[in-house]
Amino acid sequence: MSKPKVLVTGGAGFIGGNFVQYMVDKYPNYDIVNLDLLTYAGDLTKHHQMESKANYRFVQADIAERELISNLFEQEKFSYVVHFAAESHVDRSITDPAVFVRTNVMGTQVLLDAARKFGITKFVHVSTDEVYGELDFDPTSFFTEDTPLQPNSPYSASKAASDLLVRAYYETYGFPMNITRCSNNYGPYHFPEKLIPLTISKLLNDEKVPVYGDGKNIRDWLHVWDHCAAIDLVLHQGVEGEVYNVGGHNERTNLEVVKTIINTLGKSEDLIEFVTDRLGHDKRYAIDPTKLEQLGWQPTYTFETGIAQTIQWYIDNTDWWEQILRNEANK
Repeated sequence: MSKPKVLVTGGAGFIGGNFVQYMVDKYPNYDIVNLDLLTYAGDLTKHHQMESKANYRFVQADIAERELISNLFEQEKFSYVVHFAAESHVDRSITDPAVFVRTNVMGTQVLLDAARKFGITKFVHVSTDEVYGELDFDPTSFFTEDTPLQPNSPYSASKAASDLLVRAYYETYGFPMNITRCSNNYGPYHFPEKLIPLTISKLLNDEKVPVYGDGKNIRDWLHVWDHCAAIDLVLHQGVEGEVYNVGGHNERTNLEVVKTIINTLGKSEDLIEFVTDRLGHDKRYAIDPTKLEQLGWQPTYTFETGIAQTIQWYIDNTDWWEQILRNEANK
């Protein structure tokens, strides 16, 4: 019997990259193929220690290139697809929405066609809680899997469109799929433009930390390793056709997150700099992960333990993020 072969798209990104490492380590009897286009946020240095492992391989490719993707599926005969590949930064989507439609919508559709044609066992589409829109500040309100989709940015609209395509392939063709929708992730190898790594890197260099608006926007924070475990569970035990929300039970305002990092690093709150708010900035996200917990998942990190681990990781790996910042500055 041949070994299961898993295609992970977007495996050079933050969440996908951590998932690739998780799968390679946990399932030595699986072949893990990491497919990524290596755009600005793609980074393979995180996988150097795995390149010699027999169950890992990297393929550079664009998921929207139909012929290339179809040929890859025909050659490789994948058992599973875990689809992370996406343009994901809200600010960039406001500047250039077309790139997000091409990758997130058209790219997903290309993958769906190839996966259906060559008969995979399961397709897990990794999405975001941002497709639900925003919540008010009522602490008793949460996103559930039945919350209507009301995206408020070009990024979240493109993700909602891809979610609906995946759902339509299940309803129309009986396509074997699950959708996961996660809250804000944090942890090792997070690209330095995002709030937590941006704050850590700025503070370590004693630079001002930009905070949108009044800093009162609330996010539910999920450690990326808890997210990886959730996707693994859904891949192997998720009920076909179902959506699963993945949340960390860790709601914090953006300002609280920044102040936590400041206090941990022993820096001054004078380094906080409030800047003009983002267009269409959602007030609050919060997930009810009950359905996933009933499947058998529980987060292992509190925000306190997770943020301490993450800060220490960035202190211990300054070479990684400093090189990325240099590369961005030279573009």
